Amino acid sequence: MRLIQRVSLGRKFSPLVQSGFLALTTIGFVCSTMARAQSTDGYAKPATGLQPPCSGEVSPPYPDLDQPAMTKSWSSADFGREWKPPTCLGWDTSGFTTLVTTVATFRNPMEGAGLLHTFAAISQWKGLRYWSVTHKQWRTLITDGYALTASQNGQHRADFTPDEMKEGNVLYFEQDNNLSGKAIYRMQIVKASDDRIAIKIENVSSIRYLLVPILHAGDLQSIYFLDRESGDTWRYYSIVRTGKSANRLIAGNDSSAINRAVAVYRHLVGIPDSTEPPAARQ
Repeated sequence: MRLIQRVSLGRKFSPLVQSGFLALTTIGFVCSTMARAQSTDGYAKPATGLQPPCSGEVSPPYPDLDQPAMTKSWSSADFGREWKPPTCLGWDTSGFTTLVTTVATFRNPMEGAGLLHTFAAISQWKGLRYWSVTHKQWRTLITDGYALTASQNGQHRADFTPDEMKEGNVLYFEQDNNLSGKAIYRMQIVKASDDRIAIKIENVSSIRYLLVPILHAGDLQSIYFLDRESGDTWRYYSIVRTGKSANRLIAGNDSSAINRAVAVYRHLVGIPDSTEPPAARQ
């Protein structure tokens, strides 16, 4: 069964960035695009516009159950350099350097609390793998991770408990990426119910590559919506953005960005991370 359908833009990119940038959970995934949309099976017309599942029509639209997830990268040609995020995201700044969406419909017998646990269990992100287009093999994306007691001088602690994963709470964690090292993230539980989960994540410390700052605090933002359609059928919608002040080293890396986004999606919904085929082989 095909698990991922890629909607990306076929642009050449820097080997420096291909080898890995972002740490996370959330995220490192994104890239600028050209005007065409590509899937693992060929070419398909991309959805127009970007509208998260806050109210009204969703775009890109959800694929049918058992159809591939759709991962799309966007360019300034789609929105303009000063793109204004939908108000419901709570992102105050305009524009982006890179932007990626992933939408899917999946089957999972867990209630909302079970899906929340995948966000809460920071230690279980350790060892998450993705397909490296540079090395042509599955490689570890997240080498370590801990929940923290606070954002400043926080101590490592056990994973977050169900009581902490309550709507409105703000929590902090640290993750170590395969190349860019450690960074601290803030996780806000926007919605937590049996039928709807919304989680926002952003970096609160700088992210570096070879000692060079590529993302300053707040430059990497992501949001995840998981909504029950009916019974054990759920819908998944994520957006990951790097701000327009991000280092240009991270731009133009479509395939790597897509594969990292897919790794996070698979982890959150319970698909083995190294399931063939990868979203972007090269």
